Amino acid sequence: MPLQYNKTLVEVFAESCTKYADKKAFTCMGHSLTYADLDHLSGQFAAYLQQQTSLRPGDRIAIQLPNILQYPVAIFGALRAGMVVVNTNPLYTPHEIKHQLNDSGAKALVVLANIAKNAASIINETSVEQVIVTELADLHPFIKRTLINAVVKHVKKMVPPFSFPKQIAFNRALASASAPWQSVMQSPEDVAVLQYTGGTTGVAKGAMLTHRNLVANMEQLNERMKNVFRPAQELYVAPLPLYHIYSFTIHCTSAVALGNHSLLIPNPRDIPTFVKTLQGVPFTFFVGLNTLFNALMRNQDFCNLDFSSLRLTCSGGMALTAETTKHWLELTKAPISEGYGLTETSPVVSNNPIDQVQFGTVGLPLPDTECKVIDEHNNSLPTGEAGELCVRGPQVMKGYWQRVEATAEVLDADGWFKTGDIAVIQSDGFIKIVDRKKDMINVSGFKVFPNEVEDVLSSHPDVIEAAVVGVSDGEGSEIVKAFIVTANESLTVEELRKFAKQTLTAYKVPHQIEFRKDLPKTNVGKILRRELRDQDIKK
Repeated sequence: MPLQYNKTLVEVFAESCTKYADKKAFTCMGHSLTYADLDHLSGQFAAYLQQQTSLRPGDRIAIQLPNILQYPVAIFGALRAGMVVVNTNPLYTPHEIKHQLNDSGAKALVVLANIAKNAASIINETSVEQVIVTELADLHPFIKRTLINAVVKHVKKMVPPFSFPKQIAFNRALASASAPWQSVMQSPEDVAVLQYTGGTTGVAKGAMLTHRNLVANMEQLNERMKNVFRPAQELYVAPLPLYHIYSFTIHCTSAVALGNHSLLIPNPRDIPTFVKTLQGVPFTFFVGLNTLFNALMRNQDFCNLDFSSLRLTCSGGMALTAETTKHWLELTKAPISEGYGLTETSPVVSNNPIDQVQFGTVGLPLPDTECKVIDEHNNSLPTGEAGELCVRGPQVMKGYWQRVEATAEVLDADGWFKTGDIAVIQSDGFIKIVDRKKDMINVSGFKVFPNEVEDVLSSHPDVIEAAVVGVSDGEGSEIVKAFIVTANESLTVEELRKFAKQTLTAYKVPHQIEFRKDLPKTNVGKILRRELRDQDIKK
């Protein structure tokens, strides 16, 4: 039976709230919201937007929150009111916030008090008319809410002073509506979310993801995993930010559609607190990426957790190295499935079916998803040859917000989206991502892909993280440079180069190696090669 994509996210959400009303939907800092709670609170927020603001269906509302209970309430409330959600990174600088608010034309902003100072400094230079400010524990019971918010603000001093011309407290907004929210006519083809690209390769652009795009990807993923995802039975660990499309799709669409439960981790960088949250919790599904897995496995308390309930780990966002895979499997005894996707594809393109995982690949295309590879002249290449991966399917974005030319560069008239990733499609249909097209290194005419070199370097027992970039050799070509985070301060460049030579051909072995205490990363932990290249150029 073919999958159906003719619903909106609002319809999917409403069905789950009715079917799974008494089941837990989200838990954070020891407090849970059931689907009935989520239904009620998001309805209140929708009513506030409709009755107390000037926003109308189709207007954009920016939501700048970490993984706290207010996030799903605000998201589903905004969607119910017919708004377009603009997911905004809480770690953004004032400059980045200003760009995103102005580019999207957002008329409202929901922001956590702890990080509101940056937005407040530029809000008068944007089109935002109303700001809704929330404190960390606003949706917790009164006594706990009062205590946590007071400690955060007055004891830990985690809320710098800020002021907006027109602001309202989140809880006051929820209580301000005088009547129930009114259903809005919405089409699956309407834009639901403006999801800005990570900006790792340039200025961030807003991918227009429609209700159909997001519902399709939800259906595709749940169909692929139908023998794994048990309705109303799974407890997902959610350390990756919900404002990132990878986490958003898993926790706010896929899990919600199945009535499953997500455990929100507000700050995954605080590993001790993260691990403490997991102690005694029978989680069945873990969502993460390579750098997070490595950080957790270096924590002894994490290694001592009970993993007997864990049924599956999902990896995406960046390449999963062989060494990380090996250690994670040894520790958890649970299968790990690597997938692949992009902001522009809502995001999942492919993943490894749990019963036929091929390590080193990103699996098979999801149902109703077509993939091909092309050369630099847009000619399709045969099976087994490396080229730029192109994707076509119902999850592919409508286009970039107000960027017709940028859209035309990546999306053709037949619906094929150029990913910018170099891939090989094997004879069995499994896809192997070689690297980012823009990250490929040209060493005297020879192609070197950073992923391959990083995978080898990461297999050294003293290497925690590795990032590889191409730097100019001053003669029109490039050399390979590696940035290394090591657990052994006595490790030398010579030792590491000798280790690499055992596996890599000579021109792939790093010509330069620089040891670092840490590496620059995106909000989800993906290493920023572009920033490393820029830093090297400035030296």
